[in-house]
Parts: sequence; structure tokens; C-alpha cells
Amino acid sequence: MAMGIFTSLFRSRDKPSDSTVGQRYAFYMGGTSSGKVVTERTAMQMTAVYACVRILSEAIAGLPLNLYRYNGDGGKEKAFSHPLYLLLHDEPNPEMSSFVFRETLMTHLLLWGNAYAQIIRNGKGEIVALYPLMPNKMTVNRDDNGQLYYIYQKSMDEAAPKTKDFYVRLENSDVLHIPGLGFDGLVGYSPIAMAKNAIGLAIATEEYGSKFFANGAAPSGVLEHPGTIKDPSKIRDSWMSQFGGSANSGKIAVLEEGLKYTPISISPEQAQFLETRKFQINEIARIFRVPPHMVGDLDKSSFSNIEQQSLEFVKYTLDPWVVRWEQSIQRTLLTPSEKKNYFVKFNVEGLLRGDYQSRMNGYATARQNGWMSANDIRELENLDRIPAEEGGDLYLVNGNMIPIISTLKNNDTDGKEEPADEASKEVLELEKPVRQ
Repeated sequence: MAMGIFTSLFRSRDKPSDSTVGQRYAFYMGGTSSGKVVTERTAMQMTAVYACVRILSEAIAGLPLNLYRYNGDGGKEKAFSHPLYLLLHDEPNPEMSSFVFRETLMTHLLLWGNAYAQIIRNGKGEIVALYPLMPNKMTVNRDDNGQLYYIYQKSMDEAAPKTKDFYVRLENSDVLHIPGLGFDGLVGYSPIAMAKNAIGLAIATEEYGSKFFANGAAPSGVLEHPGTIKDPSKIRDSWMSQFGGSANSGKIAVLEEGLKYTPISISPEQAQFLETRKFQINEIARIFRVPPHMVGDLDKSSFSNIEQQSLEFVKYTLDPWVVRWEQSIQRTLLTPSEKKNYFVKFNVEGLLRGDYQSRMNGYATARQNGWMSANDIRELENLDRIPAEEGGDLYLVNGNMIPIISTLKNNDTDGKEEPADEASKEVLELEKPVRQ
């Protein structure tokens, strides 16, 4: 039955088209105060939006994603034998790698505020594939019993007949849903829709700059003639052919018959054109919580603070998204019994390692204090393990570290704490005034 739904749903996969969001999403998009209509597609034409979406989607897609199993020793180990491990780590479906799958869903999440994937199961109820679904075709509803279900529209053609094959109903257990920030806890709201005025202003500013240079990088103005002109359009067209466009920028105009050119527009410098464009880039980066230096704005960045900003990017930007992914995957893809023994985890340690010298100093401290072995360190550095018989799994401590106090419970001390050796006695004698 599940494979039948899969076949009908994906007989014709979603193809790129020139159409934008459907009319039923006009409430979210609509016009903006700048007069520009902002949709997910037009927003992605802005370099700052494209850069932020690409940075976050590629970051989530590039993190190692593993399924772990609790072992009996209070630790964990990778669950290679579980069928879900290969789906998450390598190939969620025959058409996509794990990287492409997660990149696609993360892009949906950043643009539409929701990410959906259909869960395909075999006759035993085991998950065999995960396929992304377009968020602008999905509707979330609740039935009379309070159970969630999803209605997926197979076509964006509003003129198509609304037959039973036009929609597909998917149960809650058949959809992996990762919601973004929202008001009801069920459906996230599109960051593009929430910030449409800021993005619309960026689009308008970019369009103004394009037209400015297309007109020869000169302000608009008025051509004045002392007499009567029979065909004004002819003079205007002649002027534009000679001095319009960036290729004619800088040409010297020769005016005849008393013709006079008077500019009437303010200059881009007076309108703070460049400052406005730069501010809008920072505004868009602020929407997605991406450090400005990652989208090419290095004005306030230096060698001393870029590393710190990159670590803050992992902590304050990526971590919340990672938690959303992990909890949504565990809630939907693991059975109640599996949730007691398995869990999903992204590995962000590689992004937090810092520079080489800092890593080596940290490893040296961990190694000398006995809470990391040589193999623990080599695994983080993606190096081959040292065989256990050669000491790769040993946890060592500095041999000069000795206890100051040892409890001697015998008849002479009656269980009181006494110094363990002569050296410790000397230390206690020196500290006695302070200790009193």
C-alpha cells in the first residue's frame, strides 16, 4: 500500500518551473513597503539571501549524522546494523545522497519555515526510503480525533481539475516534518515572509543601482530648448543613443541650438546608496543569524575575532538547527521501543576544533590528565587507530601527581585523616597558618 502511494505521488517528480508561489500564499508574500513583491524565488536572487541559505544548508548537510546505540557500559556505539543508519548517513533514497537530501530539506526550512519528507516503509514497517516534499504544496490538518495528517498537492497548476488524484493524504507517521519558528508549535513561518520588507528594500536598492548604471551612471534630467520642438521623442531617443548606458558613461555632450541639460535627481552619494546596500546585507545576515564576514562583509572583522565569530556561529546559529533536526528525526523515525536504546546525533566537533596549535594544546592537556586516550585524539583528527595491544586505548596520568591526604583507618588514628608521606607533611606544615 505504501509503495502504491509512493508510485502515484512521485510518478512525476517536482520539476523547476518559472512560476512562483501559488495564489493561496499571497497573504504571506504579497507586496512590500518598497513596492517589490517578495517570494522565496525572488528572495534567492538576492546575493545575501542566497549566501545565507547556502551557508546554513551546506553546513547542516556537511555535518556527520550518525545513529547511535547505548551499550551496557554507560557509553554509546554506532548502530551500523540498524537499517536507519545507512539512510541517514549515506543514502536516504536511490536518487539522493545524504548531503543532497539534508541540503534540500534545510533550504526548504530556511525559505518556507518547514521541511517535509515522505517516509516509505516495507511490509514489516521498516523505513526503506525518505523523499523530500515541497513545502508550498503541503497543508497540515487535524482530524476529529486530534490526530495530525498532511494533504500534499501534486501539482501547482490551479487550473488542473481537483480530482481525487490531485491531492494525496499522508498520515502523521508517513511524514518527517521539521518545523521552524512558529506560533502554534506545529507549523513554522517563512523567514522570507516575516522579513519581506527588509528583503524588498534590498531588491529595490539593487534594482535602482542597476538602472543607474544602465543610464550611463548619470542622474535623470530635463533637456530644455529655447524654441518649439515638433518631435520631442526624436531628440530624447537621440540623446539616449549617444549618452545612455554604461558603455557611454563619461562621454562629453555637445549641445546645439541652445539645448540645455538640467539634472533633477539627487546623486547616489546623497541618497547614501552604497551605505543602504551594505546595511541591507547586514540586515539579511541578521535574519538568518549568519556572521557578516561569512557573506563577504569584512568591515568589522579581523584575524583576532573571525575565529571567535565562527565558533559563535556554531554555538548560536547551527546548534538550534541541529537540535531541531535531531529531535524531529528521533520523534518520527524511531519506534517507542527504539527510542530507549537508540538516538541520532550530529557531530559538530570538527567545526569547534579551532586552529592547529589550540587543538594540540587541548589534546596535550586531555592526554596528560587522563581523560582522553591516544585513539580518542586520533579519531577526532581522522587518523588511524593505534592497536589496543600497543597502548592506543590507555588512559595515562602524570606520574608526579600524588595524593596529599590519605585516610588511614586503624587503631592508631581512629579513622582520622593523616598525611600520606613526609613530603605531604611538609606541605601541610607550610599551609597550616592559611588553613587555620
